[in-house]
Formats: sequence, structure tokens, C-alpha cells
Amino acid sequence: MEIITGALIVGLGYMFGSLTFSIWITKYLKNVDVRDSGSKHATTTNTIRQAGFFAGSIVLVLDILKGFIPTYLAITFGPDWSIPLTATFAVIGHCWPIFAEFRGGMGLATAGGALIAIMPISFLVALAVLIVLTLVIKHSARAAMVFGFLLPFILYILNGTPNKIYLGIGMGVVLIFRFYSDYNRKYRELWLDRDVEDGKV
Repeated sequence: MEIITGALIVGLGYMFGSLTFSIWITKYLKNVDVRDSGSKHATTTNTIRQAGFFAGSIVLVLDILKGFIPTYLAITFGPDWSIPLTATFAVIGHCWPIFAEFRGGMGLATAGGALIAIMPISFLVALAVLIVLTLVIKHSARAAMVFGFLLPFILYILNGTPNKIYLGIGMGVVLIFRFYSDYNRKYRELWLDRDVEDGKV
């Protein structure tokens, strides 16, 4: 029974992650696919570019909840081993959603929601580390990859249990793999990462 419950919660994590709010909201407000321009990703920043700051803020909150809700359910109702798997699969669902031809976002907000569920302080520390890395490296994708590598160590330093560290490893690997696709992208804005096109800045 424990195995069935855990498997269902892990599957629920992927399904929650696959809820593509940025695509749906931008389509509703602007009748465009958020992935057709800008960074080509279903992200908060790309939603802001195409549908405005308010729409982007809603997407950010909903994407965080996609990680928080299933991880919280795993903590509350699932076996211990389901917690890192549920969080990891929520991030996988966000990046490769079944409801959107497996073309989704980058996973940071959903990972942040999972961190809030397991240890709220970890979310604040991880956010601070990500901001510092982005300021130092000056490249969002490469900073996120380094962050993915450091995430399990951050949780370890914060006295995380083995399951929390495994969660950091799982989500970190997904973030590294996902952001590698943008490793060579050029940026002209630090936070709203738009491509440099045709030599323009």
C-alpha cells in the first residue's frame, strides 16, 4: 500500500508540474503562445514580456505552488522516499509538460516551491545564492547550472535530512540539464533575459 501511495503522489507531482500556466494565461490574454518569441520558454519572464508584469506575477505564484503542493502532500501523506521523487518530478513536469508537447519552462520557480514545502529557510538561502551567482557570472543559464550543482550542498549545510539532500540532488540534476540548452545564449538584460538578435543590444 505504501508503494502505491508513494507512486501516486510522485505521479501527481509530475501532473502538477505539467500545468502550463504561462502558456494558458498568455494565450488567454494575448492569444499567442508564450513559447513563440522571447526566450522560447514557458517562463515567468517570458510571460512578463508578452502579457505584462501582472500576468507574470500570477504565473510565478502558480509555478511555485506547482512545486509546493505535491511536495507538501508527499511530506504529509507519502512515504519518506516519495518526497525527493515528488519534488523532482514536479520540476521535470514543469520543464517537459505532458499537456504542452513536452515544451515547458526552466524549473526554478517550481523547485522553489518544493524548497518552501520542505524547509522555508532553504528557499530564502537558495534564492540569495542564485541572485549572487547571477550577478557574479552575469549569465542566467550558467548561474542556474552552478546553482543546481550547489543545491544539495546548501541543504546539507542547513542541516537537511538525507531525504532533503536527495531532493536537492534530484532537482539540481534536472536544473543543470534543463539550463544547459541555454548555455551559449547571449543576454542583454540581467533579469529579463532576452536574446541579442542581429547584433542589436
